[in-house]
Amino acid sequence: MKPLVSILIPAYNAEEWVTETLESAVTQTWDRKEIIVVDDGSRDRTADVARQFASKGVRVVSKKNEGAAAARNEAYRLSQGDYIQWLDADDVLAPDKVERQLAGLKGAPNERKILLSSPWAFFRYRTNRARFVQTSLWHDLSPVEWLLRKMGENLHMQTATWLTSRELCEAAGPWDTRLIGDDDGEYYCRVLLASEGTRFVPEAKVFYRVVSSNRWSYIGTSDKRKDAMLVSMKLHIRYLLSLEDSDRVRKACLTYMQTWLDSFYPERPDIVAELQGLAEHLNGRLEMPKLRWKYAWMKPIFGFETARKAQMVLPQVKSSMIRSWDKAMYRFEGGASSANAPTH
Repeated sequence: MKPLVSILIPAYNAEEWVTETLESAVTQTWDRKEIIVVDDGSRDRTADVARQFASKGVRVVSKKNEGAAAARNEAYRLSQGDYIQWLDADDVLAPDKVERQLAGLKGAPNERKILLSSPWAFFRYRTNRARFVQTSLWHDLSPVEWLLRKMGENLHMQTATWLTSRELCEAAGPWDTRLIGDDDGEYYCRVLLASEGTRFVPEAKVFYRVVSSNRWSYIGTSDKRKDAMLVSMKLHIRYLLSLEDSDRVRKACLTYMQTWLDSFYPERPDIVAELQGLAEHLNGRLEMPKLRWKYAWMKPIFGFETARKAQMVLPQVKSSMIRSWDKAMYRFEGGASSANAPTH
């Protein structure tokens, strides 16, 4: 019998997007599937919109707001699939994403221990404008090599790219509800540790919607998010070192900390000091972040704090303007954007 695939969708205030997401789930060419939406205490009509898909086999469960990780844990508890497809409520799967990934397992000696991955691309409103840009993670990789590249090159794979066997999910354990950001990054470290490596399926595509600066990956000025990010970073380093304690691994860990140091400096000297201590334990040292060249000229005129705020805020303003333009074009084109549209 063909394996059952559970498409699990945590949703919070996703009324505007969840229809397109669910359409991409119900139209998957893999017919043996179940679709479960866990509404995490939304304040809008997310649950009502999702329930309109009940006739297409979509199950909707509502719970109090506890965060994405808790919603994912509840969805998993309710699921019965042999494979798990996580899907955020604003993202889109290509119609044959699941089928192509499962086909990619043919010939694998221990297929339930293989973690399936796929390409992904950013989009705002029009999936036909998405551009797939290959990274060094888009290959079949061992767990240590995958984590080494992720941390050493500041890369990641979007949550929906993975197709995970229940065996690997059980070995990894539940999502960490302490993490209000990068919960997927930490979770898939544990999945990788339990796996025999990744198998990349280039034809299976995922479209990752850029919504706003409030997305889970954005830290901003929130102390809670910074504390959670520190927890995730320390776990990443521990996981990678558990696979291999070598000079190349320590170098990747130092690069990883250096990349993210800007998110904590200078507002959180306690976190900066903790990361510096960890760097010294790895026989390295972190350099205090400098302003990027686009904003460094502001420092002599307006001061460091103003220049740094501009460095944080102006890219968000630019992104918002691009998003507004893309929305206008989407409406002008009649909302005809489709995951079936040609991409490059």
